Amino acid sequence: MSQAHLEYKDRVNLGSYYTPPKFVQLAWELIESSIDSQTAIIDSACGYGDFLKNYGQSVTIGCDIDEDAIEIARKNTDKVQFFRTNALSNVSREKFGIPQQSTRLIVVGNPPYNDRTSLIRHKIKNVDFEVDEDIASRDLGISFLRSYNKLAADFVCILHPLSYLIKQTNFRHLKEFTANYKLIDGVLISSGEFPESAKHTPFPIVIAFYQRDTKGMEYDYIRSFPFRIGDGLHFCLSDFDYIINYINKYPSKQHQPISDDSLFFWTMRDINALKRNRTFVQNYSNNTIVLDKSKLDYYAYVDVFKRNIHRLPFYFGNCDVPIDDTLFKQSKHCFISDTIRHHPYLEKHFQINPIEKEEVETELDKYFRLLLGKHHQCNKVFYDLKSSLF
Repeated sequence: MSQAHLEYKDRVNLGSYYTPPKFVQLAWELIESSIDSQTAIIDSACGYGDFLKNYGQSVTIGCDIDEDAIEIARKNTDKVQFFRTNALSNVSREKFGIPQQSTRLIVVGNPPYNDRTSLIRHKIKNVDFEVDEDIASRDLGISFLRSYNKLAADFVCILHPLSYLIKQTNFRHLKEFTANYKLIDGVLISSGEFPESAKHTPFPIVIAFYQRDTKGMEYDYIRSFPFRIGDGLHFCLSDFDYIINYINKYPSKQHQPISDDSLFFWTMRDINALKRNRTFVQNYSNNTIVLDKSKLDYYAYVDVFKRNIHRLPFYFGNCDVPIDDTLFKQSKHCFISDTIRHHPYLEKHFQINPIEKEEVETELDKYFRLLLGKHHQCNKVFYDLKSSLF
């Protein structure tokens, strides 16, 4: 059931979005072997209660700050204890009547993720409810993850943006959580599968299953983690080299001299940002990089990569631009030729004779197929969630 009682602005602020049933089922298949008669299950941002079932465990709890959602959830089932409350304020097991020691606690659900500082839809964002100081973050999703640690949940199985884990800055913001939990399974899905998100650039979401572990996990653990993508295939960050190892992606904090011969490139963040933004630009601004011309070839690589993003599946969206430097050097002439064709003013900066378009396209196609391998979009490796994940 969609959050039909909310206006669009309220859905954005509360992070209230309908979760397709197939993803609810996937989450339950991950946790069901950990459930026994002494287990309590809680969804602390339950909406209409779609994630909540009672399979004989000791207690099932749903709570939400939205009073109308809770009233609808109560009508949907009489086997769940519902609370209308702010789950990020005064966080404790006692608040929900959960014994501190004797009961195994599992968190399940799709909590809000809403970066209050994001420029996207910033004019309608207004999160004004209280959040405990020790779990506060600019992103509500990170606050929710921190709250699960405060509850000392034994297992956590939730949907959240993959960027929480694979971007080092976000991972550091989760230090209270990652110090006490370890990812033991993760299935990647696209935000495009959510009806209300379909009109935006799809980004990767992970159905993440964590187990409480006092050893926690380091970022290198995530870099090497095999996220499931279906058909027995996995995506692992450490399978690729990335452009950050070759060029600057962001403007220098120190003032860089600018001359009539300077070259500029738009700031890079991740692949989804590259989809929206330009590459080479002819005028300087606060969002541009003054190029180190000794690395101009690698900026040409990013320029060509942008025109080939359609080859990548959704789960690369929050990653840095991947590169195989050995293969790139073998095909560099073709990359530069393609950049010159799209940005003729750059020709004087490259000491080459451009190659014909047909030869360039053939060589680029070969490069990207070799770079991406099983992940190449044209290989049709995408999956049917019902038949191939389990």
